[in-house]
Amino acid sequence: MLLHMTVAFAVMYAVTGSLAFGGLAAVIEPAVNVILLPLHDRLWLRIRRRLAQRRMAMPSSSPSEFTRSTRLWAILKPSRTLRRRCSTSAA
Repeated sequence: MLLHMTVAFAVMYAVTGSLAFGGLAAVIEPAVNVILLPLHDRLWLRIRRRLAQRRMAMPSSSPSEFTRSTRLWAILKPSRTLRRRCSTSAA
């Protein structure tokens, strides 16, 4: 905490050149952090919960057997251009 206050003082003093503003920043900035940090954590917790609920509400990502076989057929079947080349070269 002392290091944090020293950094706040040093930065504000370097920016303004005023000991009063440096001291004010050294006292106020940690107090504001104490108030805002729990609010920040609560906000991110809400966001994480909402994202988790949305993921749970989505349909299953595992494809059905029909979808798997269709995908496999799409991968294994020869393309039209390949079939045309084979049919024209054989004729």
